[in-house]
Amino acid sequence: MTNPILITGCGVVSAIGNNKAETLESLQNNRSGVGELVYLKTEHKEFPVGEVKMSDVEMRKLMNISDNAITTRTALMGMIALDEALKDAKITPDMISNIGFISGTTVGGMDMSEQFYLDYVNNENHKEYIAVHDCGSCSEMTAEHFGKFAFITTLSTACSSAANAIILGANMLRCGEADIVVVGGSECITKFHLNGFNSLMILDTNPCRPFDASRAGLNLGEGAAYLVLETEESAKRRGVKAQAILSGYGNACDAFHQTASSPDGEGAYRAMEEALQLADIQPDKIDYINAHGTGTPNNDLSESQAVKRLFGENVPPMSSTKPFTGHTTSASGSIEAVFCILALQNGFLPVNLNWSQPMDDGIVPVNQSVKKELRHVLCNAFGFGGNDSSLLISKPEL
Repeated sequence: MTNPILITGCGVVSAIGNNKAETLESLQNNRSGVGELVYLKTEHKEFPVGEVKMSDVEMRKLMNISDNAITTRTALMGMIALDEALKDAKITPDMISNIGFISGTTVGGMDMSEQFYLDYVNNENHKEYIAVHDCGSCSEMTAEHFGKFAFITTLSTACSSAANAIILGANMLRCGEADIVVVGGSECITKFHLNGFNSLMILDTNPCRPFDASRAGLNLGEGAAYLVLETEESAKRRGVKAQAILSGYGNACDAFHQTASSPDGEGAYRAMEEALQLADIQPDKIDYINAHGTGTPNNDLSESQAVKRLFGENVPPMSSTKPFTGHTTSASGSIEAVFCILALQNGFLPVNLNWSQPMDDGIVPVNQSVKKELRHVLCNAFGFGGNDSSLLISKPEL
């Protein structure tokens, strides 16, 4: 890539931490945030989940949102992550009007729609929440808490949403449409979410075990993460340094099935290959792959096939971090991109928790703590409909 795309700041909130520092500690100490449901009001307590460890009330208080203000859990988590990202990149309020905001989400304001649905039907009470049901409204509420951004765009491609937001922002920088863009995604757990995945019969009643022979499904999670993407010229002008470089990225759609991954991982293969080609980096230079790795029988085998097809006999260390957080669906691409940045900065391989036995024709993931100097890592995020994305994140040159 001729003009480097710098990552000058990032922020994250998930089941393993409400900021980068807490997240790093959890990753390095193999501390999972997946457990019994606490905040979502549902009878399905049998499914472990990765909830953010704050109630909506606590999030409102943290972000100075009044009790009667109209908001959603998706937007509140987005505000927490966006606040950290902006501060991390030294972006001040007076700069917001010249910066773009691109966010990925699919559930949007469904949490409040569920809570007040019967009121809508019977007496129109709480109808103000109808206006914030859609995905775009959640992005706007998140952004408007900080000021008036130059533009706000929302992407919704299921579990590749946040990764595609990153790709869109990067393309805007490459085309000269912006100098700084904040990109990522936010997604809360809802009953619609939980019941929907349950109807597909891909939820596990035990902690998920990606790439394990006994894998039986995923655990849902929630959270938000945003990255500040910036041109090299802008960063020099502002006097800020890159925390990481977005060296390449790829998106492909194999359109194999509405929800299932193709057996040969065609979309995943093409996305990773495109990311490598854009970065002009050979496969043997990749030091780690943060896999999509949901823990479902279909996904993990498909992703393994794609990785082996691309890397041959020299598959780099690979792990799924979803046993830490649950599958944060639309936000997973940006949350796990932050994990990759933390791994690059601190020289370690995130562990694939809960793994014990190799699956047939699959890859053995990182299953114990390893210190390792990393230079280039791939971060995969694959969505329903075969919309697959891969990000190639690199350590800045000294």
